Amino acid sequence: MSDEEINPYELLDVKVESTDQELRTAYRQRSLKVHPDRNPNNPDAARKFHELNQAYELLLDPLRRLALDAKLRLKQARVERYKSYDLKRKNMVDELEERERAFKKAKADKQKEEAARMQETEKIKDEGRRLREERIKDQEKKEQDAIRMAKEEQEQEMDAPQLQPTDTTVRVKYSLTEHPSLTTSAALATLLAPFGAPDVETIIVSLKPPKKAPHKPPKHGTALIPFRRIGDAFAAVCASGRTERGLGGIEVGWIGGVEPDILVWLKKKGHLGPSGSGLSNEPRTKEQRTNEKATLPQTQTRSSGSVEYSSFPSSIPNLSEPGSEAPQTVRELDYESLTLMRMRQAERERLEREILEQEANEG
Repeated sequence: MSDEEINPYELLDVKVESTDQELRTAYRQRSLKVHPDRNPNNPDAARKFHELNQAYELLLDPLRRLALDAKLRLKQARVERYKSYDLKRKNMVDELEERERAFKKAKADKQKEEAARMQETEKIKDEGRRLREERIKDQEKKEQDAIRMAKEEQEQEMDAPQLQPTDTTVRVKYSLTEHPSLTTSAALATLLAPFGAPDVETIIVSLKPPKKAPHKPPKHGTALIPFRRIGDAFAAVCASGRTERGLGGIEVGWIGGVEPDILVWLKKKGHLGPSGSGLSNEPRTKEQRTNEKATLPQTQTRSSGSVEYSSFPSSIPNLSEPGSEAPQTVRELDYESLTLMRMRQAERERLEREILEQEANEG
């Protein structure tokens, strides 16, 4: 038996201070439990009984028991010493771990503070950028408003556009089936005479036969009719297609479908009322005509029977001197000068080519 491996006291289940009588009693009790005759099926029974006998003999020998007790005391002292060392080491490890946890916590708190500080800095930067962008936008808006106001003022200060030779000329389209008498310049002049005096000598009439049957009589007519005043031409265009004005089924418009620059300028200046005022081909009610009179105090109203229509203003303000009237050459077309210009062969040929091209495109 090895004393280092087996503790006899533990094997006999006795204490170190037990007497010999207590040892004998303990031996008898233990031997009855581990005796091979009592445990025939246990292959370790003989070994355990042998170890029990050797432990009993050792403890009954006073010298060997003293040596065993000394050895056990040394072993116990070593165990206690190691236990003390383990406690110190454990305390040291716990302290190191606590310090490490405290260090990590302090480091994490520092990182959180830095992240919060950086977030606050970015927030301040974003707010600064937003305020700067708003200031820039406000400045740009102010500059744009200033440019727009300057442009509007410049437009308001612009002089009236020059009256072109064709600004008083209207283009008339009609069906010869409905208006068989409108085949001559005189008939067309008579038709439009209620609006003003047309320039009969320079009226151009085009009666175009059908394309597929050129031998048949024409079905539609087109004419370019110059007026002496642009206001008369404007009145005729306003009455386009109105049966009450004798223009039922007759389309009256500007050459090329574009209003003269002088009319655009007058509308911008408010001398012809809102854009499109008086240009509708639909008949107007009495209430609408009353509203037009109220909203367009600067315009004249011509009447024939119970029908009214807007006309060109009798005077045009001169923007160079507020409150002053425009010269006579701007207010009203010089008939003699315009007649001379229209009599030029080149202008007549150009108008004829234009009407022929428009008819070809429409055909």
